[in-house]
Amino acid sequence: MILFFSETNFRFSGKKPIKEWLGSIITKENKKVGDINIVFYDDEKLSEFNKSYLNHDTLTDIITFDYSENGLLGGDICISVERVKDNAQKFNCSFEEELRRVMVHGILHLCGYRDRSRTDKLLMKQKEEEALFLFNIQYK
Repeated sequence: MILFFSETNFRFSGKKPIKEWLGSIITKENKKVGDINIVFYDDEKLSEFNKSYLNHDTLTDIITFDYSENGLLGGDICISVERVKDNAQKFNCSFEEELRRVMVHGILHLCGYRDRSRTDKLLMKQKEEEALFLFNIQYK
């Protein structure tokens, strides 16, 4: 089950189509939806997580904690609402579009995709674009 939580004043609306869409991406990757939490934070909290768990002293838009087992996806997808807003302006897209990109990025991490090497980053970007295209076809 995909659930949404907010540890900031941000309130996420339109959960049903996002749950359906993310679920369809998971199914397309031959995985099953387990307990997945998408949690919205501010920069400060995500920066804390980045330092504590990943030893990175930088701002980030997303951190994914993967608890998946045997094809059943589970985890916490932690998103900085502030980074998403800034990145939407930077990439000249809507906040909603950038938020969908970040959410599917986290889901793809749970599916096993990485983004450390150049090749991994290219594949992750391709998978994100495919997923966003599917969202636009199904829900726009």
